[in-house]
Amino acid sequence: MKIVIIGDFLPRTELLIKGVFPRQWQIAIVPPERVDEEISDAEVIIPEHERIDGPFLDRAPKLKLVQTGAGFDNVAIEECTKRGIYAANAAGVNATAVAEHVMAFILCWYKNMILLDGAVRRGEYGIGYIGSELSGKVIGIVGLGNIGRKVAHFAKAFGMRILGCRLRAIASGPEIEMTDFRTLLQSSDVITLHLSLNDQTRGLVSRREFEIMKADALLLNTSRGPIIDEDALVEALQSRMIGGAALDVYQKEPLPEDSPLRTLDNVVLTPHSAGMPDGLKFHRSRYEFFIENIKRVAEGKPPVSALNKL
Repeated sequence: MKIVIIGDFLPRTELLIKGVFPRQWQIAIVPPERVDEEISDAEVIIPEHERIDGPFLDRAPKLKLVQTGAGFDNVAIEECTKRGIYAANAAGVNATAVAEHVMAFILCWYKNMILLDGAVRRGEYGIGYIGSELSGKVIGIVGLGNIGRKVAHFAKAFGMRILGCRLRAIASGPEIEMTDFRTLLQSSDVITLHLSLNDQTRGLVSRREFEIMKADALLLNTSRGPIIDEDALVEALQSRMIGGAALDVYQKEPLPEDSPLRTLDNVVLTPHSAGMPDGLKFHRSRYEFFIENIKRVAEGKPPVSALNKL
């Protein structure tokens, strides 16, 4: 069994990843620019944001499974199906990690952690700032899959009022007040996005949506960058149309050095790391999930969280 993992990893991370897989499996970890060296005999591809389309699949004639993390907008599902290749994601595996990251963003914002850390380092103890308690705040969760529901669970523990909006039929939860998208935008102090990227969600939050939000609203995105119109977001932040934003994902990644987002004082930025427990980009539960799916496909069974049917 040959598994090809596409991505840039630290040497220590590569050792950790390879150590999880069965010893008899062949594991090749390659950066995107070297992927052609390994895919001709690959049976499983695990792409880290690498585009998997028809021409790519044509170069991998032995492929049986394309296994992604939570997101799968980089995989051409129909092209996989045409070739008899399973595509699967790892829905829910990183839900806790991402939800914790969301709460960290919210606490960092309302407790002014970055501002206060800088003040102490400069020897300033009498700094004036505006903070707030989370209790009583309204959080609007757009997308109520595994991550969105986990965020609701955490937010409830902080005494927040929880509004929810879903774009497809998914069970919500007793603590969530369901509403429409516009009402959620108008009513929420915090708006957090938990959606897959597709034709329906691309550019979902743009200039019109910013005009609807509260003037002190905090917008969070830990899903996919293009769900937000980034130019409109920069304009909304610069003009103080909204209070601020906390972003883990961007229109283009890595975030370009000349991005205006880097210069703004009302945005908190992290490097698409919400789903990972540490900077090594190694999440053991994720790879254990991958292994079980690979075993299922090897046994002729469909993978868990399959994105297509063969």
